[in-house]
Amino acid sequence: MSTAPTRHSGVTRILHGLLMLAVLWQLIGSNFIQRPKVGRIANGMYEAHEVVGLATLGLVVAFWIWALVRRGETPVGALFPWFSAQRLKAVKDDAVRYLRAARHLSLPDEGDNTPLASATHGLGLLAALAMGSSGAWLFTMAIPGGTVMQFHKFMATFMWAYVVGHAGLALLHQSLGHPVLQRMFGRLPAPAADAPAPQRATQAGTHGR
Repeated sequence: MSTAPTRHSGVTRILHGLLMLAVLWQLIGSNFIQRPKVGRIANGMYEAHEVVGLATLGLVVAFWIWALVRRGETPVGALFPWFSAQRLKAVKDDAVRYLRAARHLSLPDEGDNTPLASATHGLGLLAALAMGSSGAWLFTMAIPGGTVMQFHKFMATFMWAYVVGHAGLALLHQSLGHPVLQRMFGRLPAPAADAPAPQRATQAGTHGR
């Protein structure tokens, strides 16, 4: 299974950036909203939360559609490997490799389309879809509450954990000299024409690829 660094398309970068900003706005802004109750109207931040929430759901749906039709980037099967024994084994092996590297205060750098990284991205997309869908359901209720509200809050907590973990790991990779931010938001320099091919093959063999 190839783990060469993915060159993300412009559409992927734009959708990823917009979705990241929208989710952060929703998570942070949720601390300042006043939900409507009997005898109490919602405040402006709550109304903004509703509007941005619907827009966020639209971005998530757009990202899902784009993931299905794009070519040359992470396939949908890698984002959701849970129904393939072969892909699940690849995720497990990748997780073991990360743990072994962490014991030596290091992290492997083979791009952001490794089995573990791709599966983690898929979980983030599922969480964003669940949070946005439950929020859209609450939007249809005069006084939001009940089981749907509890589920929405739970998914928000999960999304906080995902965002902090995802961003923290990206910054850790960056501090170790791995150009993860450039891969997503910038441009990687073109590989040198005289780069020794056997070196890549040796690295692949070392990681059991």
